[in-house]
Amino acid sequence: MLRNLLLTLSLGAAVAVMGAEEKLIIVDEGTWQTDNGRLSYFADGKMVSNEWFRETNGKKLGDTPADIIQVKENLIAIAVRNSNLVQLIDNDGKAVGEVDELPNLRCLATDGRYLYVTSYAHECQTTSGLKTFTKGFVAKIDPETLSIIDAVETGYEPEGIAFYDGHLFVANSGGYSFQEDHDYETTVYIFDAEKMKKTGEVDTGKPNLYGRISLADRYLCINSAGNYYDVAGCGIILDCEKALKNEEKAFAVIPYVVTYNCTADNSTFYAIGSEYSFTAGGYEYTCLTLNASEILSSGGKDGYSLSLPGTMKQDVEKMESPYGIYVNPYTQMIYATDAGSYGSSGKLYQWSAKGELKGSYAAYINPGWFLALCPDSQLNGIDEIEAEEGVAQPGSAIYDLLGRKVKTPVSRGIYIREGKKFIQK
Repeated sequence: MLRNLLLTLSLGAAVAVMGAEEKLIIVDEGTWQTDNGRLSYFADGKMVSNEWFRETNGKKLGDTPADIIQVKENLIAIAVRNSNLVQLIDNDGKAVGEVDELPNLRCLATDGRYLYVTSYAHECQTTSGLKTFTKGFVAKIDPETLSIIDAVETGYEPEGIAFYDGHLFVANSGGYSFQEDHDYETTVYIFDAEKMKKTGEVDTGKPNLYGRISLADRYLCINSAGNYYDVAGCGIILDCEKALKNEEKAFAVIPYVVTYNCTADNSTFYAIGSEYSFTAGGYEYTCLTLNASEILSSGGKDGYSLSLPGTMKQDVEKMESPYGIYVNPYTQMIYATDAGSYGSSGKLYQWSAKGELKGSYAAYINPGWFLALCPDSQLNGIDEIEAEEGVAQPGSAIYDLLGRKVKTPVSRGIYIREGKKFIQK
């Protein structure tokens, strides 16, 4: 069922923060199958609320929310995994719509117009009818009509997804191999996002491409979790340009997992590796800074260090259960979370861009996903202009609202070029 939400609530507890420069939404997963997922809202050195969605909308968010992404200037999507829906909110946290009938969904991507979501499931109800798949799928959602307009088969149990130059890159995990009759996956599938057709794949040779993936310019940071026994995990840096051209050496491997990773700048990633072993009976954590171009040029021999800026490594090593890392693309402030015991409240940590610890703040259960909102000062005085479709001014870079460089803008997408906002024709 697809439905619009007509909000007529007048809630005295609704949270509104005006004049804030540092504005961050944190997704708290809660505990699986207990319907206690939440959103926390952090602004200018203060945890404003750990029940932001409920206070704003008068209802629960759902069971095990995870990935969060800015789709348009005032539209945010949240994957609520065990509730089988994508919740849409505006920048003030108000629910503006939802799309359900998306069983076992995982991660999100957007081209600035449409929303794409991976799913472990084997069927998807689209506007053109029911589609069935042997493995998993990616669904394409029109957030204006709240409709699933298409879906395409992926590998088994697809996880992270990213949009680059008109294409979707989907990391397949095969994570159910321990209970189903198939092996772990080692591939990244590539799809034409407009046509929802597979155009290529990259076989990394590394099993279980599990978790969220990050995009920095043309590079992807992908985690391989191994098989938790005798095959160790690792990190993979993929060059999207080379992959689209089907070139050799489109990726390189480093011998450390990058379980929780984020974009630091146009060619750098930060990561906290969390490697679990049934043999050892526990987790081993690693802090990493990765220079994508150096890793690729050296074939994985150079370009990474077991460190993070400033005191971050020492601070992370004091955590009980590191659970996420993020860089605010507007202010370069750095964040990480500690899930603690996974069943009680966690913590949010904040550092400056140089890694100076600014403070720690109480969050809810299993905080691990982040989205920064544009500072209020950057919302004022932005000129709105139009550009010819698919054309950039010579020598000027185009960025989406997540701060990612865009090669070919899509129609009706909103972008930033030379400090000015424009809406693509």
